[in-house]
Amino acid sequence: MAVGGLAVFPADTVYGLACDPANRVAVERLYLLKRRSLDKPSAVMFFDLDVALDALREIGERTRAAMRKLLPGGVTLLLPNPAQRFPLACAGDPLTVGLRVPHSPRLAGVRWPVLQSSANRSGGADPRRLEEVPELIRASADLVIDGGELPGTPSTVIDLRLYEEEGSWAVVRPGAVGYGELGEVLGGQYHFDPASYLEMIRADVEDYDRLQKELTSATGSGVRRILELGTGTGETARRLLARHPDATLVGIDSSEEMLEAAHAALPSGRANLRVSRLEDALPPGPFDLVASALCIHHLTGPAKAELFTRVREVLAPGGRFAFGDVIAPVDPAQASTPLTPGFDHPSPVADQLRWLAEAGFDASVTWTAGDLAVLVADASD
Repeated sequence: MAVGGLAVFPADTVYGLACDPANRVAVERLYLLKRRSLDKPSAVMFFDLDVALDALREIGERTRAAMRKLLPGGVTLLLPNPAQRFPLACAGDPLTVGLRVPHSPRLAGVRWPVLQSSANRSGGADPRRLEEVPELIRASADLVIDGGELPGTPSTVIDLRLYEEEGSWAVVRPGAVGYGELGEVLGGQYHFDPASYLEMIRADVEDYDRLQKELTSATGSGVRRILELGTGTGETARRLLARHPDATLVGIDSSEEMLEAAHAALPSGRANLRVSRLEDALPPGPFDLVASALCIHHLTGPAKAELFTRVREVLAPGGRFAFGDVIAPVDPAQASTPLTPGFDHPSPVADQLRWLAEAGFDASVTWTAGDLAVLVADASD
């Protein structure tokens, strides 16, 4: 590293390619080998957490406490960088630094940072074995360390730039560490990242696409006006509008960034998207259909019951409320969806059917799989 060399090495996830983060020639050589644009940032990797914390002295105590719980481990942390350290690694965003501290006992004695990226061509498969590293990269590196077969799943990228002030965080790229485990460590307010949301939700919810299909099928026909709760990036809204070609949709979500992604994905003129929480007053009806996917489980039991009453009030006579979500299964062994304590509050189906009946619905379950269910509630006379 000290003389501008490149190294192929085993991290705790996949094989990496590393160089001195302060050596411009070495950095440009690394990027050239990967065929990676120089305006794209890379992570700075330390092999000792205390050395990393000492190098990033501006990081606040709340974030430092989170770092001590997460590191070393299979995560990359996006951190505030007010001192604009490691400018070559940060590329076009000098106020953000990506940090990795792998669990790598054989390299624990390394006392300096490296700029690192996966040892592949840009966009290529992440190598879990040394022989999967492209031959040109191996031949061009000055040091190649064979660590045998690695897990093969890249690190989870977590945005902690607002964690110190707001306690909020987001997963930018799903990876080796799951959402549920992160929630137990970080708590606070989780914000979904629009770019990675669909990939993340499919990784966490095995039957995600089946849930969407069953929910859409349960919405019936002849619908002209839809209210969607928790629109997110618009995946459910897109399916609903395709099933009901004569319908328009009003969608609410607490994240402006998610709604921006939904707006770009939905048919022009058919969707009116609004920033609003489930706890806020619902848009005025009447709606023929109120629908929701993987959103209502964020409410506590009493808050669900109260929402069901408000949904009944905005439905047209004969209207339908259909939602697919995480539930608390009768057999706890069927619970497989990662959950965050304090943020996720799945309820048993029996409780939700009771709350729906109390709100004035004729309700039933149309599909279940493990800890997922689709419930349909028609407005009773």
